[in-house]
Amino acid sequence: MTGDHQTLALVLFSVFVAVTLGITTWVSRSRRGSAEEFYAGGRLFSPMENGFAIAGDYMSAASFLGISGLIALYGYDGMLYSVGFLVAWLVVLLLVAELVRNCGRFTLADVVAARMAERPVRIAAGTSSVAVSVLYLVAQMVGAGSLVALLLGGTSEAARSWTVIGVGALMVIYVSLGGMRATTWIQIVKAVLLMAGTVALTVLVLFRFHGDVNSLLSTAAERSGHGTDFLAPGLRYGGDWTARLDFISLGLALVLGTAGLPHILSRFYTVPTARAARRSVVWSIGLIGSFYLMTIVLGFGAAALIGPDEVRASNAAGNTAVPLLALDLGGGAGSTGGTVLFAVVAAVAFATILAVVAGITLASSASVAHDLYASLRRKHAKQYSEVAVARVAAVVIGAAAIGLGLLASDLNVAFLVGLAFAVAASANLPVLLYSLFWRRFTTRGAVWAVYGGLVPAVLLVLVSPVVSGSPESLFPGIDFHLFPLQNPGLVSVPLGFLAGWVGTVTSTEPPDEARHAETEVRALTGAGAV
Repeated sequence: MTGDHQTLALVLFSVFVAVTLGITTWVSRSRRGSAEEFYAGGRLFSPMENGFAIAGDYMSAASFLGISGLIALYGYDGMLYSVGFLVAWLVVLLLVAELVRNCGRFTLADVVAARMAERPVRIAAGTSSVAVSVLYLVAQMVGAGSLVALLLGGTSEAARSWTVIGVGALMVIYVSLGGMRATTWIQIVKAVLLMAGTVALTVLVLFRFHGDVNSLLSTAAERSGHGTDFLAPGLRYGGDWTARLDFISLGLALVLGTAGLPHILSRFYTVPTARAARRSVVWSIGLIGSFYLMTIVLGFGAAALIGPDEVRASNAAGNTAVPLLALDLGGGAGSTGGTVLFAVVAAVAFATILAVVAGITLASSASVAHDLYASLRRKHAKQYSEVAVARVAAVVIGAAAIGLGLLASDLNVAFLVGLAFAVAASANLPVLLYSLFWRRFTTRGAVWAVYGGLVPAVLLVLVSPVVSGSPESLFPGIDFHLFPLQNPGLVSVPLGFLAGWVGTVTSTEPPDEARHAETEVRALTGAGAV
């Protein structure tokens, strides 16, 4: 990229970072010792504000950079991510939003512990939440590295590494100083910027093809080198039975995983009532649905105007398709319009990454402090000590995410998020649904449901082609893969539900009918909700 690109994009980066640090500093002056303030922003946000924040939390670098890149490289098959991410919100709206808001206080474990023995359940749910969050964080780090490597010419590994470290440092500052209130306002600002940037690019792509979507698709198919196969299923997931099963596994993980994501569930606690939580989801569905429809246009636009070969040459996983598309739409390399549009898109993508990592880090640090630490020291844990532990946890989790982000720098960010969704669907969703809807569910069933999904999901990823055995693996030079699928959801999600059922039916502990009835009334009516 030219010096103009670098200068303008870095100026825009700096402006966003300065604004967000200003928000964080302003917020950090109020009620810093309150757990409710740190974890839930005082529950003072309106449904519209929280809907924008949820959208800002959910529309990540995986969506903006990764999905568009996969569509540019694989056409129809890349759209699975867009469809899966969007359909998942129907599960959240119908099954989770109101009930979680009524039953919980700050984390997923609050919902389960309402009718179980607290300590083992909190330790299991907290461990699972941290695992999911760290996987999700790695995807955002990889996106940040890819973006800045492109900005600086695509050749500097050092620049990519320092970017990952810088993003990690900023997210720790946001969370440890500002808590949920600062994180929410950062996400709202980011959602507005991202929607504005995506709308502008979509309009420019359609304008380039005079509003003719057929012309856009046919041009993309021609430039892809695959002809009409580019517009049909099977280019990435239809080669053999393994690819087809991977397709089903990924779809299952995407549709079910959202309802188990800790950073999404924690957003329902920032509004005053369950009705406000449901209305928040309605707002977010409108924003997120519009966004994912536009990513489809951007992906095919990149295939038509840039070509998959050039996208792949810039970044093997396709993470830089949208910035390259912006450069072309603005007039090409060296043009003023191209420079401005590229810099704006790069800055919006960077803002996206910062906002999402702040939300995920906050949710995972809350799980460490409110679930793990408070369970181990239940008699001595006080609100102020929990918040202090959460701040320390943010630093540790940030360091872990930085290290893994440097290791996974060449993997597609949407693909990495698919793994996080698989773990969330396997470990968190079974225990959440059983707790809300199964009268006979017991403490053993809850613990087994979490570990019965979490352990297989993580182990299957470690022995899959993601880690070894293929040129795109984390360790391409060695081969110890035993599991043929890249996404473990097809196996690990049923195992999570099965483990919860087996744990319950073999438990000697009688189910607590009274506590279930109390939880059911609270979940459905809001009576006694915090």
